[in-house]
Amino acid sequence: MLRFEVTAADLLHSRFALSPLFELDSLVRILAGQSRHKHLPEAWAGRLRTAYRPLAADPAIRAALALHSPRHGPDFLAPPPAGLTQTIADDLAAVRATPLALARREIDTCLARRPCTDAGALAVLRDPDVCALLAAGLERAWHALLAADWPRLRVICERDVLHRTAGLGRGGWAAAFEGLPHVRWRDGGIEIPRLAVGTVTVDGAGLLLVPSVFVWPGVAAYSEPPWPATIIYAARGVGALWEPAPPPAEALAALVGRARARLLEALDEPASTTQLARTLGAAPGAVGDHLAVLLRAGLLDRARSGRSVLYRRTPLGDALVATASL
Repeated sequence: MLRFEVTAADLLHSRFALSPLFELDSLVRILAGQSRHKHLPEAWAGRLRTAYRPLAADPAIRAALALHSPRHGPDFLAPPPAGLTQTIADDLAAVRATPLALARREIDTCLARRPCTDAGALAVLRDPDVCALLAAGLERAWHALLAADWPRLRVICERDVLHRTAGLGRGGWAAAFEGLPHVRWRDGGIEIPRLAVGTVTVDGAGLLLVPSVFVWPGVAAYSEPPWPATIIYAARGVGALWEPAPPPAEALAALVGRARARLLEALDEPASTTQLARTLGAAPGAVGDHLAVLLRAGLLDRARSGRSVLYRRTPLGDALVATASL
């Protein structure tokens, strides 16, 4: 069991962040058969496996995979992100900026756990420009595998953060942690029973909390210097990706129209126009028009959160969706 010892100062400095590169790293390992989690969303599996085949021959991708063992991997290839606005360009820049001594140390540790006999992969790992070569390979993988789907996945992670920050405002960090998969709050610490044995003192620096799609149904963590203490957990609602999306209830679609029915059903958690457009694959302008109609009908209300306007169902909207699904 891994335990993070946290103080009031740690909680004061704890924050949420997003990591596109961690998602890519997890997806590549699933496609390569190196992850404990073997499944992909049914609608994506064939397309992603086809796109991965050329990458499997890429020496940089083989080198990245060579550094993974069942419970360990190179932290510098998916470093903890800085915040909620993190982009893949930010992540790749961090990989390229990794000090060579740190990269060499992690590479040697990984190869000691799982020796590599792939000559092409070893040539990349022994190159003085190893960080740049690996980052270039990951950038190719990003565009081939995940770039098109990332807006939808980002929305899932953002909505998880929105839910947990609302809980934080209502009941503090205990409420924000409530329901966090495979993570428990006990005796002034945060425990993750599924991970390796150890205790980490956060020392006032705070925890980094990163929702993820492809870590589902598990959990991951960064617990060793120089990386910040980080917990990566399955975002709320991510399980729906692994289930075929049902059509909107026919009665609801007949009443308000199919597009507006999909919007009402998607608003089980508050969301912005942009988030809804990405989730549903619709034009933001069309989504905004439908939201305005549902707002005037009393099925939605809205509130500002920072720079975003978030829509949510009213009790009348909840009742309509619930009744139509019976």
